[in-house]
Amino acid sequence: MLSAGLLRSVTHGMRVTQTFFVNRPPEIVFDYLTNPSNLADWQTSKTSVEQLTEGPPRLGTRVRERTKLRGGREFEQVVELTEFDRPRRVLVHIVEGPYPIDGTWSFEPDGDGTQVRFVAEGALHGAMRVLQPIVERILARQMSGYHRNLRRNVEIG
Repeated sequence: MLSAGLLRSVTHGMRVTQTFFVNRPPEIVFDYLTNPSNLADWQTSKTSVEQLTEGPPRLGTRVRERTKLRGGREFEQVVELTEFDRPRRVLVHIVEGPYPIDGTWSFEPDGDGTQVRFVAEGALHGAMRVLQPIVERILARQMSGYHRNLRRNVEIG
């Protein structure tokens, strides 16, 4: 079950927190989430995903993503796995792109499944700063949908 996205502005930016349960062990959830070939299957706004670093996902892996949000224009970003502690925690840092909002997923065993905690944080600049409360709500809604997809995909695995 997904918890409602907790939104809290911080003085230097924004923060969106979500918690949800996946009925699979942490290793399975972690491996699915960190595999770039799965990204467009759960983050359905991705129009293309290209792994820039050879080999399996690991610390330093970089991925180029193209994203088209509903009603918006398509944009590109490069992300890097800047923390990779299998199967406990992964941090995805935006290296290049218009929205400098990083995501951290933490995975805790919970019976036969996994409790996943997600935190998105970032500072918006320019005109986007004024829109921060709206951006937080949109991001929380978008990530809730993505996390429902992730849970469904991993559980039917």
